[in-house]
Amino acid sequence: PEQAARMKKLQEQEKRQKVEFRKRMEQEVSQFIQATGEPRRRFQPMNKIERSILHDVAEVAGLTSFSFGDDEDSRYVMVFKKEFAPSDEELDAYRRGEEWDPARAEERRRLR
Repeated sequence: PEQAARMKKLQEQEKRQKVEFRKRMEQEVSQFIQATGEPRRRFQPMNKIERSILHDVAEVAGLTSFSFGDDEDSRYVMVFKKEFAPSDEELDAYRRGEEWDPARAEERRRLR
């Protein structure tokens, strides 16, 4: 029974942490929505559970979100306002780990 009690305590602690994390993400996302000059925001790398919480928060808020980064430790989420939803080209740049530069993309298109 002692181990079961410890497990239960751990689970409650995890649940509380998830709830607190979600609240923090909701605050950050709502600040992002109000930040007029900010079409997208990149969040710190986070684990799978945290990313799924953030994706959910973004969806509820009417935003588009994507995860980038190859390995589990460096995967991060970017959220986009609907009117600035990323093009495939922009997404490919992030997937390659590059910054998105519309002017450079335009240049590339012209050179093709």
